[in-house]
Amino acid sequence: MPKFIINQNQQANGDHEVHNATTGCSYMPNPENQIDLGYHGSCHEAVAEAKRRWPNNRINGCYYCANACHTS
Repeated sequence: MPKFIINQNQQANGDHEVHNATTGCSYMPNPENQIDLGYHGSCHEAVAEAKRRWPNNRINGCYYCANACHTS
């Protein structure tokens, strides 16, 4: 099962991006800006977990490593 993280810093559009830490990504945030979301069966589960933890934030999957969950 892949491990996911979320970037604690917002992107320019206001999104906090979820990244697949198992496959890696050239756009991963620096380690000090990563928040562990744990292991999930899919990026959809990881994004749902992030939205549960931070309901007032805009959450999005990374275009490069969690593309199935990328919406904006």
